[in-house]
Amino acid sequence: MSTNPQSDTYLLGDRPVRRLGYGAMQLAGPGVFGPPKDRDAALAVLREAIAQGVNHIDTSDFYGPHITNQLIREALAPYPADLVLVTKIGARRGADASWLPAESPDELRQAVHDNLRNLGLDVLDVVNLRIMGNIHGPSEGSIEDRLATLAELQRQGLVRHIGLSNVTAAQVAEARGICKIVCVQNHYNLVHRQDDALIDNLAKDGIAYVPFFPLGGFTPLQSSALSDVAGQLGATPMQVALAWLLRRAPNILLIPGTSSVGHLRENLAAGALELPANAVAALEQVA
Repeated sequence: MSTNPQSDTYLLGDRPVRRLGYGAMQLAGPGVFGPPKDRDAALAVLREAIAQGVNHIDTSDFYGPHITNQLIREALAPYPADLVLVTKIGARRGADASWLPAESPDELRQAVHDNLRNLGLDVLDVVNLRIMGNIHGPSEGSIEDRLATLAELQRQGLVRHIGLSNVTAAQVAEARGICKIVCVQNHYNLVHRQDDALIDNLAKDGIAYVPFFPLGGFTPLQSSALSDVAGQLGATPMQVALAWLLRRAPNILLIPGTSSVGHLRENLAAGALELPANAVAALEQVA
């Protein structure tokens, strides 16, 4: 891994993690459902991530479901001492591969136990409470009842740290009045920047912000300015997009996902990419 300041470490709870991590969602089958087309390739990606110095992996037992966590366990257990596995609860998969809320106390408790079993752990490092919101993103409304269930599991010693996913600034504030929040995982990238103020506020309090879909997700980022900057720097547009996020705020932790070893290495190389002032100015106009 690069020792570039843009890719150094940041505290996730009480654990220092490198700012460039790995998101395991794409290891499942098409649509994040069912087994991967090539199980050996999926295992190879996980092992290469560790070999490249990654010590922050994002996952969930509803990826597959169960598949991604089982792959992580097969590839990496016994886990490296510095590895932080972050999972999330609050959703389930329908038989038709749909994404459905699973937010009752019983469902949340079962999800924690499912993650523990499939990852082969006695305690989960970080669990993000995923709020399903609406189809386009978070929606306002109290999350106290759901968070109280997760906080109780933390008191039982099954969860070390608690984070939030797909939430509004008001929900973050409400949650911080209930228990300690160590990270927020929301949709954010070069183009989708509704959380600018939230990121800066979290940075002041040392809370990590983990953007999902940092490269656009199911609709990859497309911008002539992004492509132009990439061409000037001899990099790919996706590397530039990741480098911009690392530069955006010190509390941003990245978890770009891929099912390809080559693409993984390409993503991690973004940590060494320097963005000159003129490139930053051009990218700031994209949003």
